[in-house]
Amino acid sequence: MYKYVLFDLDGTLTDPGEGITNSVMYALRHFGIEETDREKLFSFIGPPLVDSFMEKYGFSEEDAREATREFRVYFRERGIFENVPYDGMKECLDELKERGHILAVATSKPEVFARRILERFGFLPCFDYVFGASMDETRTRKDEVIAYALEEMGVTERSACVMVGDRSHDILGARKNGLDAMGVLFGYGSREELEEAGARYIAETVEDIPRILALQEDV
Repeated sequence: MYKYVLFDLDGTLTDPGEGITNSVMYALRHFGIEETDREKLFSFIGPPLVDSFMEKYGFSEEDAREATREFRVYFRERGIFENVPYDGMKECLDELKERGHILAVATSKPEVFARRILERFGFLPCFDYVFGASMDETRTRKDEVIAYALEEMGVTERSACVMVGDRSHDILGARKNGLDAMGVLFGYGSREELEEAGARYIAETVEDIPRILALQEDV
């Protein structure tokens, strides 16, 4: 049923919790803010950073952009590698490739960082395409990244494509582009969040992803 399968990166392919929260703490210290509650910063995983700094800490857009630059100072050298792949994900991707799916990453993380992470964990050969945010912040929202991915891949039939992600913005971004979406519960979003956003499918485990997609092939 789905020729193309788009994957979110953070919270879907890998668990970036330590690296992202350390990077946010580093950026906040630049503004004299000492944040000690790491769980409070989990909300930064997934959405565009500028939006998160404005929403969570009341930063102006100018300060949020400066904070994002500071975030990347830490993330580029250290935070990017404070990250672990979810158990079974490589096997999941290999199974989907063997079935003939075209796999792509669609992430709000800058594309250059996404490629480094995928390469580090041996995931890069699994993907036919990698799409991410632009470093100049002109393409940051998930719906913008998905639209860019669809255009670059030449997808004309939206029903042939499904988005897999762990947060509401993954689901909403997919729906805005006319795609079905699968929410995953092993990341940072709740079932309620994903269902309210309009996820058509819910995968509780990594192993559920290929199983659910196989069921759709038989419909």
